[in-house]
Amino acid sequence: MTNKFPYHIAIILDGNRRYARKHIYNTWRGHELGAEKVNKLIEWVSELGVRELTLYTFSIENFGRNKKVSYLMELFRKNFSRLKKSAKFKKEDLRINFIGRLNLFPVDIQEMMQKLMRETRNKNSLIVNFAIGYSGRSEIVDAVKKIVNDTLAKKIIPKEISEEVFASYLYMSDEPDMIIRTGGEIRISNFLIYQGAYSEWYFIKKLWPEITKRDIIKAINDYKLRERRYGR
Repeated sequence: MTNKFPYHIAIILDGNRRYARKHIYNTWRGHELGAEKVNKLIEWVSELGVRELTLYTFSIENFGRNKKVSYLMELFRKNFSRLKKSAKFKKEDLRINFIGRLNLFPVDIQEMMQKLMRETRNKNSLIVNFAIGYSGRSEIVDAVKKIVNDTLAKKIIPKEISEEVFASYLYMSDEPDMIIRTGGEIRISNFLIYQGAYSEWYFIKKLWPEITKRDIIKAINDYKLRERRYGR
């Protein structure tokens, strides 16, 4: 029994579209409600003492949903703007990061993301990482490309490459204590496949828009009862 607290929690936000179908809503309404729940989640975890939150928001594969991408881009614009204007953002010591292939997004959205990161980089009370345009395999490929370039430029020599050095080339080097997946599916879906090697997984049957603060507390309490072995 660890009796420790999961200071870094990562979540796969699954179930927006199924929630919309379940309640006979248009698909866009499910995504809107999911985005609203993210804002509530940030408040909940801040109150509970979580120090870092990583959210699987939009995968590289999601760009293949041709009929939905333009709407989702508008949703990102709306919610990034809302986040910046929110009382929570202005009041709290909140740092925002975006991890993934950000260059795949429209230029104006890239600029919004860069501005949010720039304006919050010195804040530390709660770090929120949005995995957007993200793929765990692509993250590793991109890290290898950077290492190769630095090796050719003689900034690093191969024998110096350790697990710690490799992690520093990833979009995010921090390792989550616990990864939660909502929506009832039991798979990792290409999320944090390097950083999550020893994370504790927790699966919730509820769809993402249905999640409550009580569900997050239950997950944290479950984590506290586990014994983390790290492969030993």
